[in-house]
Amino acid sequence: MSVVIQFAIGLIFGLGLVISGMSNPAKVLNFLDLAAIRNGAWDPSLAFVMMGAVATAFIGFRLVLKRQRPVFAEAFHLPARSDIDSRVVSGPAIFGIGWGLAGLCPGPAFVALGYGTSASILFVIAMFAGMAIARAFANRQPALAVQSQK
Repeated sequence: MSVVIQFAIGLIFGLGLVISGMSNPAKVLNFLDLAAIRNGAWDPSLAFVMMGAVATAFIGFRLVLKRQRPVFAEAFHLPARSDIDSRVVSGPAIFGIGWGLAGLCPGPAFVALGYGTSASILFVIAMFAGMAIARAFANRQPALAVQSQK
């Protein structure tokens, strides 16, 4: 039953992305192009989508974390660290650069695959390649630290 519920949640999320226009790279790029404010081409509508998402997440986390455990898991898996390091800064920076260049991020990219465009297919392939490279680099970091201490 949990798979059916998770599928329904994913379907609702995907529909929200389509309805809001977040799966349309042109709409996203029109929002991110602040220089377009001067000529009236800037599209502020996605700011409202993001505000709605932040408000929903804020309220949702407050309600869910009051529970003893998640509905579909044995325990909550929350970050143990709260400090800001280079990974916390560089990861979102790379994400933002990619979003600004392509007009897509992971969720909308998967939805955009349904359009069958070569741009969305290429983006998802590049995204998986980037994740593999980042994982390989992260797994290599402790080995580099040990070598430099010798």
